[in-house]
Amino acid sequence: MTPFDIGLLSLLALGVAVMAGMFVPIALMVTSFVGVWAIKGSPDLAAKLLALAANDAISSYFFGVVPLFVLMGFVVSEAGFGRDAFDVANSMSRRLRGGLGVGTVGANAIFAAITGISIASAAVFTKIAVPQMRRHGYNPRFAVGVVAGSSVLGMMIPPSLLLILFGILAEQSIGDLFIAGIGPGLLLALFFSVGIIAMAIFTPRFVGTLDEIDDGAIPARDLVRKSLPIAGLIVLVLGGIYGGFFTPVEAGAMGAIGALVLGFAMRRLTLRSLWTVLVETGLVTATVCFLIIAAQMYSRMLALSGVPAGLGGLAAHADLGFWGVILIYCAIVIVMGMILDSSSIMLILVPLMLPVVIPMEIDLVWFGVVTVLAVEIGLLTPPFGISVYVIKATLDDPSISLGDIFRGAAPFAGIMLIVLALVIAFPVIATGLVP
Repeated sequence: MTPFDIGLLSLLALGVAVMAGMFVPIALMVTSFVGVWAIKGSPDLAAKLLALAANDAISSYFFGVVPLFVLMGFVVSEAGFGRDAFDVANSMSRRLRGGLGVGTVGANAIFAAITGISIASAAVFTKIAVPQMRRHGYNPRFAVGVVAGSSVLGMMIPPSLLLILFGILAEQSIGDLFIAGIGPGLLLALFFSVGIIAMAIFTPRFVGTLDEIDDGAIPARDLVRKSLPIAGLIVLVLGGIYGGFFTPVEAGAMGAIGALVLGFAMRRLTLRSLWTVLVETGLVTATVCFLIIAAQMYSRMLALSGVPAGLGGLAAHADLGFWGVILIYCAIVIVMGMILDSSSIMLILVPLMLPVVIPMEIDLVWFGVVTVLAVEIGLLTPPFGISVYVIKATLDDPSISLGDIFRGAAPFAGIMLIVLALVIAFPVIATGLVP
């Protein structure tokens, strides 16, 4: 049996293991070890090669970005800046038809710019925005759909944990990926807002019977007080990266320090809540670390088997061209999003696809943005749809079923498909700001 055959069997075994319910990192590690053992004929050599891959995975300087931005995200969430973002966005959009929905999208966009974690956005705004929208006559299904849809902005607008993960996997500049995420992220927020207004006008039964109470206005002094800390963090982190003052790792550290200082200065953080934040940060960081180690092992096994190079040659001889490769890839990512979480999809597919797209001279920064956009659609699609499950668990309301949330999120998944098509057709949306 050739190494290529062993590589294909390893991919098949990986798929069977994942579908059988094995955790993706464990499945990646086991199939990688067995695959290298079969290729090299020695379990000791396989163990040494995979140990080297694990060491290389976490010794990278850029891996420090992960815990720092995760820490900043949890501090911001614990300190209640999500509530401030919602109040500011709602005050600015209150006169629009469907203004509370638009305000939720705006708040998610602001929150995304200082956290980068979709799950945190889904949990925070389920508690904040859904009760407000229901109180003002919004259909519960639509209210949870708005939160589910807009929560994906956390993985598109920088700093984004998925963009960081792609940068580590593809060895691309995380700063460039952050810059490339701005255009698609803002375009997605704009399309969500326009979609909400259009649905409020043309499909009022789906949106609900909105009342005309205008209680979103807050005094100018309070508006400034609520917006300044958020704006300051955004300028500190993103302005520091784009201005060349900080590397992404340094910006993550400065953002975490800034969030901690603001949280304690505004008396929104205590030592007890800080301990909770540190524990949550450790858990998420350990999880991501485990995923990256598994992905590196998987990548080494694939490289030894020659499967990626074989797939690249197959794509070249099949003459699929740019459009064929990208469209097939996006379709596979979206389908996998129905059964796997975002990180797992990237860990499985990105190492497999890089040898295919690199010879085609495809811009890997743009390819990363397309990958994240396609992956994020899976957060809203059944049966997995992790954002939907987070909202259901946070809401704890038996009158709203998982099916209701999926149906409410469906229009936003459709909008994401439109934005994905635009980014594919017009790469300048992502690459226009990249130096």
